[in-house]
Amino acid sequence: MFHSAILKLTGWYLLILMSISMLFSITIYNAATGEVRDRLAAIQDRFGNYSTHPATQYSLFQQAQRDTANHNLLMTLLYVNLLILLGGGVLSYLLARRTLGHIEQAHEAQVRFTSDASHELRTPLAVMRAELEVALRDKKSSKDTMRELLESNLEEVNKLTALSKTLLQLSKLDHTNLELSDINLGTLVGEAVQRYDKNAKRIVFDVPSKPISLRANQPSIEELITILIDNALKYSPKDSKITIALSRKGRQAQFAITNGGKGISPEELPHIFERFYRADQSRATTGTGLGLSLAKKIVQLHGGELSVSSAPNHDTTFRVLLPMAKNGKKSSDKS
Repeated sequence: MFHSAILKLTGWYLLILMSISMLFSITIYNAATGEVRDRLAAIQDRFGNYSTHPATQYSLFQQAQRDTANHNLLMTLLYVNLLILLGGGVLSYLLARRTLGHIEQAHEAQVRFTSDASHELRTPLAVMRAELEVALRDKKSSKDTMRELLESNLEEVNKLTALSKTLLQLSKLDHTNLELSDINLGTLVGEAVQRYDKNAKRIVFDVPSKPISLRANQPSIEELITILIDNALKYSPKDSKITIALSRKGRQAQFAITNGGKGISPEELPHIFERFYRADQSRATTGTGLGLSLAKKIVQLHGGELSVSSAPNHDTTFRVLLPMAKNGKKSSDKS
């Protein structure tokens, strides 16, 4: 579809270019031939009385010179327009591809997102429908069986709720301006750690001695921290430690979270932040597949960077770099 659109747009660009070129060529041809005619006429008027050649012979010579000049000019303009046609065709095609390239990418992303979203929505609905149909056919269902059915359906409803919430968050981030304020990154991380690990059994986090201040949207940064901590807990052994480190890196604040586990293969690393993407070894884990995509979007909106380093059977580390508040002190400390 887009290939056909590119060719059509190329044709329109080329038509406009050649129309302008032909208009200029006709104008130049008329102006040049008129100038030649006027100059030959002026020469005849000035030197005609002194010429020893008969008037008829001189007129024929004048006409031959005019025809030769017109022919040479016409051929020159023809070759120029031919070059414009060839060069303009290539440039028009490249310009059309560039013009529609971003639209094509956005369209493909939208189609892929819609397909993935429908699949993610359809799966829990199919599970709920199957369970309900089985329960309705079984007229001897006990109270315990119906309770299990309701609990299973509630679990699927929670999945749909979480998915819908994340989709709405992504949609809002695409069409909203964030309200920024000065926030203490260490405080936000500490509060999130307390929510997930009150007894400090799994998460190792040392609050920096000096506050790290950001000029950011507090709810979004809280969501970012929550996503990364939840992701680390979800994809690491239950008895393993998770390490969080905050530091300054130039004029940026660095948040790094490291967890053990199976790691991520090099083939999967480039896709880890795509919407609905899950690594093969973790497909059995519950989740919407949107968390890291949302985290990436939050970081981008704050002008920061989010990266991941991992390998099979090695630790996985997510690093976030965010611009510090203007009054934040510059330091060269690096983790």
